[in-house]
Amino acid sequence: MRATTGGPARDSAIGRRAWLVWAAALLAYVLAVMQRTSLGATGIDAAERFGISPSALSAFVFLQIGVYALGQIPAGLLVDRFGPRWVLAVAGVLLGGGQVLLATAGSLPSAAVARVLVGSGDALVFASIMVVVPRWFPGHRVPLLTQLTTLVGQAGQVLSLIPLLLLVHSGGWTLAFTVAAAASIVGAVVAGLLVRNGPHPAVPTDPVPVRELLAQVRAIWRRPGTRLGFFGHLGTQFSMMTFSLLWGVPYLVSAQGWSAVDAGWLLTMLVVASVCVGPLIGALTARLPGNRSTILLGVIALTATAWTVVLLWPGRAPGWLLVVLVLVLATNGPGSVVGFDLARTHNPRSALAVAQGMVNIGGYSASLVLLAAVGAVLTALGGFTPEAFRVAWLLQYPIWGLAVVGILVNRRVVRRAQGRAPSRFATACRAVVRQVSPAGVR
Repeated sequence: MRATTGGPARDSAIGRRAWLVWAAALLAYVLAVMQRTSLGATGIDAAERFGISPSALSAFVFLQIGVYALGQIPAGLLVDRFGPRWVLAVAGVLLGGGQVLLATAGSLPSAAVARVLVGSGDALVFASIMVVVPRWFPGHRVPLLTQLTTLVGQAGQVLSLIPLLLLVHSGGWTLAFTVAAAASIVGAVVAGLLVRNGPHPAVPTDPVPVRELLAQVRAIWRRPGTRLGFFGHLGTQFSMMTFSLLWGVPYLVSAQGWSAVDAGWLLTMLVVASVCVGPLIGALTARLPGNRSTILLGVIALTATAWTVVLLWPGRAPGWLLVVLVLVLATNGPGSVVGFDLARTHNPRSALAVAQGMVNIGGYSASLVLLAAVGAVLTALGGFTPEAFRVAWLLQYPIWGLAVVGILVNRRVVRRAQGRAPSRFATACRAVVRQVSPAGVR
């Protein structure tokens, strides 16, 4: 007997379809992360292939991530307007085209165009995957599923760290990046066939004038919850991203004396540890929504402490300490996802892609600054030396300071709007400031 429309049978069918849509979108995201991190995993090989300095190598990644960050709001507008299905398909084509161009590039301009294409496709994929979850799943599942989405997506980094790197060394640069490109084309086809924009047919809407779009973007930014998510993402993501995206392998190989393969396995441990930590932070976020900013501050404090110990260690750091550093960095990705949850709960569903894109700009803009700054310091101080890396990693501390200030300021605004008392930590910080300020010592 055929099930009637509506009721439990229909809800069950929608539930099964939701998991299928999520899996197809997740495949596209995994492949996008692989393309995003491919140049970092093969950083030393890329420097030798193109005959470039550390600062020039960082400029390639800077260009890619810059395009990705700048594309967040336009990508969010496209997804909010057209839905994730065809945006994911187009993104896969862009990613595949960029990697084909990098595979055959014989000059720096061609390689630069390749990274622009990868950054553009990556932005479209992220904006799409971040609206698939809230569109298809009930609200109480969204924090944990968002964590799982970003963490499973990091499997793409494992693909670039081990199989892609091994393929570069065994089959050559061109073959490795051509295979990577083909994978994203497959992902584009899967997305076009299986992803749907939502469980219910969309109601066609008229195009929104540019002036109104800009007004909507400004309104989203004015919400203190969006800004709180922005600074939380800024402070929690950039250290892990800079380490895993480009400078981690060169640092471990040149400054710490590890082999490239061992360094790759250590970064693989980072991904695996992130997958283990993510569900815990997701559960805490869902259970303690009023303490999400405290989770962000805790991740920042833990990361800054681990780096301080490593940088103060005389000579090369012992292996166990580098493992501890990587395990701490594994909390950064799950911690940054808390910023997306803040944006989700402080913005209407129709603006989710743009709001979460704004949050994403926070971490990636900080990563851009550090990626370029590390490359400049390494070049100025003589290349991939332990002393140069020690100085370069110190540039993280001002960024952490900016993030903490932004979190505390906007958390206070959010809590005041909700009628909640300031936290004891924030009250203590303000008391200290009053004591050391000129007005307080008179």
